[in-house]
Amino acid sequence: MEATGVTASSLSRLRVWNIGLAVLHALQAALVLALATGFAITITSAVPQGPPGSAPPAPEALFDVRVGAAIAVFLALAAVDHLLTGTVLRGRYDAGLRAGVNRFRWVEYSLSSTLMIILIGFYTGLTGFTEVILISGANVAMILFGWLQEVMNPPGRDSTTMLPFWFGCVAGAAPWVAIFANTLGAAEVPGFVLGIIVSLFVFFMSFAVNQWLQYRQIGRWADYAYGEKVYLVLSLVAKSALAWQIFAGSLAG
Repeated sequence: MEATGVTASSLSRLRVWNIGLAVLHALQAALVLALATGFAITITSAVPQGPPGSAPPAPEALFDVRVGAAIAVFLALAAVDHLLTGTVLRGRYDAGLRAGVNRFRWVEYSLSSTLMIILIGFYTGLTGFTEVILISGANVAMILFGWLQEVMNPPGRDSTTMLPFWFGCVAGAAPWVAIFANTLGAAEVPGFVLGIIVSLFVFFMSFAVNQWLQYRQIGRWADYAYGEKVYLVLSLVAKSALAWQIFAGSLAG
């Protein structure tokens, strides 16, 4: 059986959306590079030098990450994904949607959203190399659980399981707990900084809300093609908001 709402006309409209978003994301990536300063954040390492329980050594600088360039990569990843699914990989994209799965979305999200959560973590002091690895692992797990949610709920199913979705929520919550812990534990947190963190959290989680609505089949989200269109809207609105808020912070820095 085919996913609800995935028709020739809806696929044609989604193709237009994908090509349009590819152009818009690419333009934003180019604009970010043009406006970017040399602002960078240093990744550090603090490898233990003694037995367990010893005082940790002072962090050592490993390498710098230019925030402007990282944001441009974040936007470029979205541009490449939309360009490929709207052109040379359109056949596989359309076939996947008919089967209720968009593997390209999850591959791109595993890269772009992980890069974004790392950047958000940077702004709250999570700059240790091991912290970056742990945050990346938790975020990639969250995205892959989203992919599994689609695979385990094919069109024509008798019942829907939300277990992969909830498991993904648990994995995805870990980086945000660390981010809020560092933010609230700081000696002084300007109100606007806390506001930015909260708004970033809302935009970041909007993708999960869309999947929840899609698999609870609430209202228009009972139509799989409609949920896919909302993903595309969020790709523009939420990703742009995330990118430009982080980029504004780099200019202030």
